Amino acid sequence: MFNYDSFLKNKLRELKDAGSYRYFLEVNKSAQHFPHFHYLNNEGVQRSGVNWCSNDYLCMSTREEVIAKLGFVTHRSGTGSSGTRNISGTTIYHKELEKTLAEWHKKEAALLFNGAYAANVTALQTLARNISGLIFISDERNHASIIEGMRGCKNPKMIFRHNDMDHLREILSSLPAEQPKLVVFESVYSITGTVAPIKEIIELTKEYNALTYVDEVHAVGLYGETGAGLFEKESLEHEIDILNGTLSKAVGVFGGYIAASATVIDFIRSFGSGFIFTTSLPPAVCSAANKSIQLIREEREERQVFHQNVLLLRKTLKEYGVKYTPNDSHITSVPVGDANRCREVAHELLQKQSIYLQPINYPTVPVGEECLRIVITARHQPKHINHLAYSLNKILNARPVIKYNEANV
Repeated sequence: MFNYDSFLKNKLRELKDAGSYRYFLEVNKSAQHFPHFHYLNNEGVQRSGVNWCSNDYLCMSTREEVIAKLGFVTHRSGTGSSGTRNISGTTIYHKELEKTLAEWHKKEAALLFNGAYAANVTALQTLARNISGLIFISDERNHASIIEGMRGCKNPKMIFRHNDMDHLREILSSLPAEQPKLVVFESVYSITGTVAPIKEIIELTKEYNALTYVDEVHAVGLYGETGAGLFEKESLEHEIDILNGTLSKAVGVFGGYIAASATVIDFIRSFGSGFIFTTSLPPAVCSAANKSIQLIREEREERQVFHQNVLLLRKTLKEYGVKYTPNDSHITSVPVGDANRCREVAHELLQKQSIYLQPINYPTVPVGEECLRIVITARHQPKHINHLAYSLNKILNARPVIKYNEANV
């Protein structure tokens, strides 16, 4: 007889042996003291640390105005919507937020989901299952949610080399002119931090009559005149067909969405099972996200501080001799190249230096590309940056650079 328990335990053991088992640190987050937090170590003793892997880039989750809005609407409308969008789950707060998102991205309409992952999967599968002969053309570095969305349907898929426009042209030119095509890519790639050549992609897809779908989750809130993302920065908002974004990173709340033409949004709203059969976001969450976006659009200071911190971080890493993967975005990854070593370094950083950096292992990255991804925020201070660079140098290299002032920690 098949031993289910033994099979599952063996699979878990293989994962642990490979260094890819995921351990969860229970973070006691403080809105007042972020990026500082508390946690219990293995002995049950409370300790503090500095968070270097939160995607709360602008620290909007800790803004008093956003928190107050969440609390106010919770008292007014309750803790949840208690229904799908078509069965009592569409409130004035959902519609207000969708209107804000559409305006922000200069699109006719937007559609809310419970996460950007769900938005990607639902949108891609809905289009593929209903447009006969649609073929996916996908960047090889696309996020797991995009891969899952394409995998969940029988449509053919073609992969182009990362950011390789010659290869993309080669694929597009090999397909019949009448073949429905959807080019799928990210504007900022979440691990490597590379930035897509969005203008060139748009030009190519227009030439070959292909639809375009972009995941902007790591750009929304951070780039452009009002923080709408890289497509706003490059004045290409009207050229992208479908944009996926998140409310859970720079916006600091929760949820995901797509923005597109009114026809595309109505189509996915009407045919997407991942939207139709899911309980909608709580009204208070929608209201808080709306407030956060309002603040992001009106205020530039937090974005400026954030990008200044990115530059300071990289300057300090160089001074301490810590190698990182260079790119044109804000994401800074320190290559390690071995899953077990990556885990060891992260453990030592937390236990000895009070630095929380989550190791990035397979399947998030290919085997051999394990790294520590540093996510800086607008609240990290020079003393935090200096301590991080010193600690990375000390642990990754045999001899630390003598540049450290203990009083700065």
